[in-house]
Amino acid sequence: MKKLLLISVATLLSACSSAPLAGKNSLDGEVFYLQRIALPPTATLSVSLQDVSLADAPAVVLDEQHGPVKGQVPLPFHLSYDPAQVKPGHRYAVSARIEVDGQLMFITTEQHTVHLDGKDPQPLKIRVNAAR
Repeated sequence: MKKLLLISVATLLSACSSAPLAGKNSLDGEVFYLQRIALPPTATLSVSLQDVSLADAPAVVLDEQHGPVKGQVPLPFHLSYDPAQVKPGHRYAVSARIEVDGQLMFITTEQHTVHLDGKDPQPLKIRVNAAR
């Protein structure tokens, strides 16, 4: 009886620990800027993972994180994506922006390419520059 209970518990635990989060992969990272200024409490951060393969069409957003800034730089982010959405031969990138009261304050000015093959360095370091 004890052995049966132990086997049942072990089976249940192994099923829970090996189940992926609904087939999702993730990218974790930090957004930063070089200016030595503090963000106001009304600042918001938006970070998105996009398919940027087509030059003459809008990027397809795979995931986006948007919300109030908590603290100061570096600002952490977490993006999830379905590996089934990743298409061979396509290009993917992460972009970020910081707004204050609806006005753009910082934005990525260079492309931060990711491969979505499980080998992207994490945490990703995404630099934003002051909007002019």
